[in-house]
Amino acid sequence: MAEGMVGLVTGGASGLGKATVERLVSQGASAVILDLPSSDGLSVAKSLGDRCAFAPADVTSEADVRSAVALAREKFGRLDLAVNCAGIAVAVKTYNFKKDVPHSLEDFTRVLTVNAAGTFNVIRLAVGEMGKNEPNADGHRGCIINTASVAAFDGQVGQVAYSASKGAIVGMTLPIARDLAPMGIRVVTIAPGLFSTPLLAGLPEKVQSFLARQVPFPSRLGDPTEYAHLVTSLAENPMINGEVIRLDGALRMQP
Repeated sequence: MAEGMVGLVTGGASGLGKATVERLVSQGASAVILDLPSSDGLSVAKSLGDRCAFAPADVTSEADVRSAVALAREKFGRLDLAVNCAGIAVAVKTYNFKKDVPHSLEDFTRVLTVNAAGTFNVIRLAVGEMGKNEPNADGHRGCIINTASVAAFDGQVGQVAYSASKGAIVGMTLPIARDLAPMGIRVVTIAPGLFSTPLLAGLPEKVQSFLARQVPFPSRLGDPTEYAHLVTSLAENPMINGEVIRLDGALRMQP
């Protein structure tokens, strides 16, 4: 069970990350929210009480992430779980032939850096702390849960940067699981479909309704609590490792 577990959640101040933090705390775990200084991380942490703390940080910064991991150790004594929810997106085609303008290389690189390199940065630093845990009878010391997207498999027009970054997360799942297997640290990735997050909430109601109808069943946007539910299920099931799980209501995105 999640009770007594200590988790670090990136992007934990909103959307999927916030729902994960709330579920962890409600189930008796402790959580460190790793999110940007400009986020609502501090107020979210305060609202959840003593078993939640905020680490203002950028996932691409080694110093910031080291500080967040240290906060987990200092405040809660250990680190058992790291959940990577932080991410950004741009919607740009490879080439705009009407304007004769190529996709910005800077934008492409920024999305890859935050989503793929940022995820890896958190993994490589979090597992150093997990490796200090005493293994249980099964040899288990910790668990990493990443967030990819159905865009890793069904990338749409204008999603080249986002799809590439999420595809990288899918691609790193198995080799990192194999790297960490001798230490008893598991690595699993969730690939969500369309979820009701701040990213989608900014769209017009008509667009949200259209997107919801694309999902075969249940024919609606996913609720962040359903993502959080899967996180705790994965954390509790020691046999799930090196796997990518689609959480999408059987959705397959159209071009």
